[in-house]
Amino acid sequence: MSNPPRFPDVSGGSRALAGQTVESAPAPVVAVDRQGRVSLVNAAARALLPGLTPGVVLDTGVAPGWLVSAARDEHAGHEGPDTEAAEPAGTAEAATAAHGSLGGRVFTAHAAPLPDGHTAWWLTDITGREDVERSLRSERESTAFLARASARLQSSLNPRRCVVTTARLAAGHLADAAVVVRLSRDRRPEVTRAVSDGRLEEETLSASPEEMPGLAEALEGFPPVSFRSVDPGLVPAWLLPEGFGRPAPPVVVPLPGSGEIAGAMVLLRRAGGEDADPEDDTVTRIFAARAGAAISSAALYAEQVATVAVLQRELLPPALPHPEGVELAGAYRPAQSAQSVGGDFYDVHPADGPGQETDVVLGDVAGKGPEAAVLTGKVRNTLAALRLVESDHVRLLDLLNSTLLSGPQDRFVTLVLASFGGPEPGTGRVALRLTSAGHPPPLILRHDGRVEAARTSGTLIGVLPEATAATCSTTLLPGETCLLYSDGVTEARGGPYGEMFGEERLADALGSCAGLHAQAVVERVGMLTSEWLAGREHDDIALVAVTAAHRTPLSAVGRNVSSGDNR
Repeated sequence: MSNPPRFPDVSGGSRALAGQTVESAPAPVVAVDRQGRVSLVNAAARALLPGLTPGVVLDTGVAPGWLVSAARDEHAGHEGPDTEAAEPAGTAEAATAAHGSLGGRVFTAHAAPLPDGHTAWWLTDITGREDVERSLRSERESTAFLARASARLQSSLNPRRCVVTTARLAAGHLADAAVVVRLSRDRRPEVTRAVSDGRLEEETLSASPEEMPGLAEALEGFPPVSFRSVDPGLVPAWLLPEGFGRPAPPVVVPLPGSGEIAGAMVLLRRAGGEDADPEDDTVTRIFAARAGAAISSAALYAEQVATVAVLQRELLPPALPHPEGVELAGAYRPAQSAQSVGGDFYDVHPADGPGQETDVVLGDVAGKGPEAAVLTGKVRNTLAALRLVESDHVRLLDLLNSTLLSGPQDRFVTLVLASFGGPEPGTGRVALRLTSAGHPPPLILRHDGRVEAARTSGTLIGVLPEATAATCSTTLLPGETCLLYSDGVTEARGGPYGEMFGEERLADALGSCAGLHAQAVVERVGMLTSEWLAGREHDDIALVAVTAAHRTPLSAVGRNVSSGDNR
C-alpha cells in the first residue's frame, strides 16, 4: 500500500493550498476543513467527483459514503483540547485510511493533516491490485484444493472409495452437488451422488445414459469430448440428488482414465445461485484428469487382485481325502515376501477304485511370482493326467520331464512322489512307494521314535533330456508316519545366530512326534519351525504327513510284526 502524501507547509486560504503541485497531481486530492466543508479539490478529484467544489459540505450527495464516513471519523478523532496544536504539515503521517469503490473502480484514501485543522485525502486507485490479489487468492485456494484432492484420491486403491471421494470433493469445491457415473459390466449406469451438505447416494440403475445429453458421449471416451452445458429441462430425475430441485444448467465432465475412460461427472448448481467462475474450468479439468486416473488405477488394481485371487485359489493345496486305513494331513505356509504366489505345492489324488493306489505329490518350482505359478499349475495338471496312464514313478517323472522340456519356460521343479494302497488286513500295515526327483527325501517316523530318511533320489525335472530316479519301497506300521516336506523347512533361518533349521533339527522335531496322529505331526513340526524362525522372513513351507491309522495297539504290533528298514 502506498505511503500517504506529505503536503508543503503553506498558509493562507484555499488559493494558497491549491498549489501547482497538488493541482496537477495525477491522484485525486480533496481537502476538508474542521467544519466538514471542502477546502480544496484538485483536477483529478474534480474529474472523478464533479459535485465537489470548494465550500460545499462533504456528504453523500457529492462523495461516496465510505469517504464521508472516514472524513467524519477523522475529524471526531482530532476533536479535543489540543486541536489547535496540530503538527506542522510535512511532518505528520497519515492517521486514517479508508477503502471503497467509486465509479466502478476501487480506491484507498489516506488522510494527512494540514494547517488550521484542514485534512487532505489522497485517493489511490487500487483496482488492478485488487484484481491481482483476488486472482492470487483464487489460485492459492485452487492449488490447495488440487493438492488435497490428489492426496485423498491417491490414498486408496479401492474403486468405490475413489468414486465417492471424487463426488464429495467436487460437491465441496466445484459445485453444489456432483454426480459420478460409471458403467457396470452389463452397461447399466452406476451412479454416485454427493451434495455439498454431506449427503451421499449410491445406486445402480436400469436407465440409459443417453437420457442425459452429453453423458453417453462422455462415457464412451472416443472421440474425446469436452465439457458440455445442458438445458436443465433435459436432466433426467434419476441423475439429481433427492430434494435438490431443478438445477441451473449442469455441466457434463468426462473423467479420462489410463488408456480408457474412467467415467463421467455431472456438476450441479442450484438455480438462482452464484454463477461458476470461468477460472474454475481449468481447475475442473485438472481435477477431472486426476480423479479419472485415480479411479482407473484403482479399477485396474482391483481387477488384478481378483485375477490373482482366482489363481491363488487354483494354486492353494486341495482339501485332503480320507483313505481307508491312512491318515493324511498337510500344511502350507507361503513365503513372507512381496510375491503373492509361491512355488511350493502339494496334491493328493485318491485311488480310482478298489486295489488302486492313492498318490501324493509334493514339489517346489524354481522361483516365485507369476512365472512360477504358471509352471506350478502346468506340473500339477500334467501329473494329474499322467497318473491315469502311468503308475510307475520313474516312467511318470520321465514323461513329465519331456513335457516340461517341450515348453518355452526355462525353469525346473523338484518333486517327491508317494503312493500307497489300502492297509493290510489284520495288521493295518500300509505299503508305501517313495520317489524323489531332486527333492529332499521323505522322513519316516517309526513307532519307537526312530527317524529314517527314505532311500530315494533322482534328477531335477525340466533340466536334463532324461529324468532318472530310484524308487524306495517301505511299510508303515499303525501309528508310523512318512513326512514329505519342502526345503523351506530345512532352510528356515533362525535361532540366535541365523542358522538354518537343517535336516538334523527336523529329524529331532519329527522324532518327538512318535505315536501322534498325522495332523498333530504337521502341526508340531510347523510350530517348531515357526519358533525357530521367530518372525524372520522365510521361503514357502509345505508339509504332508502320511500316517498308518492307529488301529492296532503298538504293543501288539511289537509282538506280532518284526520291524526292519524296508518292511
